Amino acid sequence: MRKDVPTTSDASRLAEPSVGRMFDRIAPTYDLLNHLLSLGRDSSWRRKTVRQLHAGPDLKVLDLATGTGDMLITLFRERPNVVEATGLDISENMLATGREKLRKRGLVDRARLLCADASKMPLADGTFDAATMAFGIRNTPDASATLHEIHRILKPGGTALILEFSLPAGPVMRWFYLRYLRLVVPFVGALVSRDRHAYRYLDESIKGFQQPAEFCRLMQEAGFHDVSAIPLTFGVASIYRGTRGPISAWFKTR
Repeated sequence: MRKDVPTTSDASRLAEPSVGRMFDRIAPTYDLLNHLLSLGRDSSWRRKTVRQLHAGPDLKVLDLATGTGDMLITLFRERPNVVEATGLDISENMLATGREKLRKRGLVDRARLLCADASKMPLADGTFDAATMAFGIRNTPDASATLHEIHRILKPGGTALILEFSLPAGPVMRWFYLRYLRLVVPFVGALVSRDRHAYRYLDESIKGFQQPAEFCRLMQEAGFHDVSAIPLTFGVASIYRGTRGPISAWFKTR
């Protein structure tokens, strides 16, 4: 890995409890603002991410930075072969909202929610067939450590799917997007959530996060194979996909 490229953004170096408290504060308006600030594209991005899952039977899936549970709900809706899922998040208030959403949809018996740090998961090695993470890895203190943890908890041959904001490659689209992040996002976020800091942080964390080629390199260094990045909506978001190696490769990393 190039030594001049950080493994995490300056914004995401905030202490994990601070990030958790920030998301606790904005939990009541989080879903509304996700839809508003993504111009309604966030639901489509989640569906496209989930459709990258392989079609094997009886999948056991972990959703990191699960927030209010939208990815869990999408998993159950789009993939009938997902028989069990665990959602993990650092914010208890976000999880409380997620529990209520799962209850209303009759999914409580199929999903469990866990308040924990994604970079230090209290989960056994080789437990899950797949792991998903939407808009969360840039908020962890160390993206590389989190990727190693995701690799650890996957079964050999398991799939990691990470949906994250990115910057468009085209200069014109990038120019407009950067101004949208700097001017519109904090204004609308503060207006709806009454928390200007949280949505200024969103702007800073997106601009400071690794771009697709560098993030793919981080995934490879964490041990993932067949790593790819799929740009979404002119590159304002990307789906990163990687596979944990076969059983022989798994033992080599032990």
